Amino acid sequence: MKDKIRCVQRGKTGYPDKLMQYRGMPKELYVRGELPGREPAVAIVGARMCSQYGRIQAQEFARVLSLHGLAVISGMAQGIDGSAHYGALEAGGPTYAVLGCGLDICYPACNRHLYEKMPKAGGLISEFPEGTKPLRCHFPMRNRIISALADIVLVIEAKEKSGSLITADFALEQGKDVFAVPGRVGDALSAGCNRLIAQGAGIACSPGMLLEQFGILQENRMRTEKNTVLGLARDLDLVYSCVDLQPKDLHTILEEVPFSAEKTMEILLKLRLEGKISEPFRNWYVKVNGDVR
Repeated sequence: MKDKIRCVQRGKTGYPDKLMQYRGMPKELYVRGELPGREPAVAIVGARMCSQYGRIQAQEFARVLSLHGLAVISGMAQGIDGSAHYGALEAGGPTYAVLGCGLDICYPACNRHLYEKMPKAGGLISEFPEGTKPLRCHFPMRNRIISALADIVLVIEAKEKSGSLITADFALEQGKDVFAVPGRVGDALSAGCNRLIAQGAGIACSPGMLLEQFGILQENRMRTEKNTVLGLARDLDLVYSCVDLQPKDLHTILEEVPFSAEKTMEILLKLRLEGKISEPFRNWYVKVNGDVR
C-alpha cells in the first residue's frame, strides 16, 4: 500500500496540518509512503553541483538530527538534497522528498535508490499528478511546500542565484527560522550561504546548534547510533570519506574537511596505523584495497 500513489485533499483527513497554516498551498497532494506528522522537522537544501565537503556536511547534519527524532525534508535533487536523505536513512529516521514532477517519474534518475527506499522510510510528495514531467518551472513551486513542512530550513552550499535561496525566502515569508552553513569567502558555492548569514540567518556550524534551537539537548533522545562500516569514530569517518581510491593530496583533503591541518594530519596518521589508508607519496593518501564503503 505504501508504494501506491494516493491523493490527499486539502481540508480532508490526512492533509498536513502544517500546510493548512499558509495560503497558496496545493488543494491536492499526491503521496507515496507517508506524509510528515507532527514531529519536528528540518528542511536541508543546497547546491546540486556541490563539493565533497558539502555532501559530507549534509549527510552528517541529517544523520545527527534524525538520531534526535527530527524528520528530514528535502527535494531529492542531486548533491545536497540527496546527501541529506541518505544521512537520515542511515540513522533510521523518516525523510520526505517533495518532487517537481509526478510521483510515477523518478527524477533525477541517478537517485533511483532513494526513490525506491523512501516510501518505506518516509514518503515522496508532489502537487503534480502522475505523468507530469519535471519542468524547470515546477521546482520553485515545490520549494514552498518544502519550507512549509519544516520548522527550520538549513542551507548548505548555494550560489548567489540558487533555488535553495528561493526555499529560504519562502521560509522567511512563512515565519520560519533559516540557518546556513558558512563557507569560504570567494568560493562560488559559499556566496549564497554567506549572504544569508549577512542578512541575519543563523549560523550552523554543527548539528548541535539546530538541536538547541529545537530545545533538544544532545544527551537526551539520542537513539543508538549504528556503527559505521569501518567502525571509525565520527571525525575519522569524515576524513576517511574524503580519501579516494586514487591518490589525493593533503591540500585537497584539507579543503574538504572542517578540521585544522594539525588535527587532519593526526587523523590521517591514525587511519594509516589502522591500515585503512596508505601514503604512497609524501602527503598523498589513498584508500587501501578492500576498504571501499
